[in-house]
Amino acid sequence: MKKILQIPVLLGLGLFLLMSSARGQDPNYSQWLNAPIYYNPAFTGLNTGFRARFSARDQWPNLPVDFRTCYFSLDMGDRNLPGSGGIGLLVNRDNEGIGFIRNLSVGLSLSVRIPIARNLICQVGIKGSLVQKWLEWNDFVFSDQLNAKYGNIYNSSLSPPDDEQRFYPDFGVGGLLQFMNQEGTITGTAGFAADHLFQPDESFLSVAKMPLPRKYVAHLDLIFSMGHGPNSSQNPTRGFYDPLRMNPGIIYQNQNGMSTIQAGVNMLKYNIYLGGYFKATTVNEPATSLMLIAGYRYIMGDNVNLKFMYSYDIQVSKNLQGTGGAHEISLILEFRGIKINSPNRFSTCSSESGPDRKKTYLECSPF
Repeated sequence: MKKILQIPVLLGLGLFLLMSSARGQDPNYSQWLNAPIYYNPAFTGLNTGFRARFSARDQWPNLPVDFRTCYFSLDMGDRNLPGSGGIGLLVNRDNEGIGFIRNLSVGLSLSVRIPIARNLICQVGIKGSLVQKWLEWNDFVFSDQLNAKYGNIYNSSLSPPDDEQRFYPDFGVGGLLQFMNQEGTITGTAGFAADHLFQPDESFLSVAKMPLPRKYVAHLDLIFSMGHGPNSSQNPTRGFYDPLRMNPGIIYQNQNGMSTIQAGVNMLKYNIYLGGYFKATTVNEPATSLMLIAGYRYIMGDNVNLKFMYSYDIQVSKNLQGTGGAHEISLILEFRGIKINSPNRFSTCSSESGPDRKKTYLECSPF
């Protein structure tokens, strides 16, 4: 009997998911700085070297229809590449409500680097993806399938959609500025991006169109190092000599009438990450959450870092309490300074860049 009572609940939640999908909202990651290319393709190859990033998120695990998303990206920055920027590959997959609706996106990103001054550069990026979206129609349970005594025993009179799978191309663009003070103790990145430029049709029905709304993203983050000079700011060191670094950041997103703003700070000391972010979403009713983050950076060698991050979203809004919040993990592998076309495959964090061809320390990630 308990199982029978759960069926209408799952049905209602399933219909809710369909309506939510019709609004065309993209999945969101709390650790947005660990999935930068997802939000702005201009991040591709921002720093020299090779990076592999993986993120997994489980939102509202206490509900029978939680949202699960996974993100994976590879990108390389090499100033010997055409455009002196970078090239990247990104994969994103999400399941909406026990897999009723599934999305898979595989894309390629390219960036062009424009040196402006010794401590100021601009990057412009473009992203092209192929998206597969499919609907598990047979997993839905409708009211005409139910029997008061025996549960789900009938065939539904509702006809399935014309096509349970959709394939379409999708494109996005973005730009950013990265800057550093003369002492090398403050680094900042500010950018803007637009996704789903041509609003591809996601509808499963041939008689109706459902364009995917454009998404606009603006972001800013700063990195403050308590050390002295660019070397202490840019190169990871072992032990107690590693300076304290603080990374405040803010990101704003707008898509189809829904706005999300997330702001907070992350800190790094002794290779340990600790931080917190506040996130607010406004649609029909405002929803707020508090994200707590912790992680560890393992220095595997002079040019290799491995980072593991975990975060938990605490739902502050009363209408979302009891959902279980959200769990998110990130794994980042960095090969700093690696090059493709060079007898010496590794280089230092300082390299020649800019019109004056002077040394710059904007090449390696400081955090």
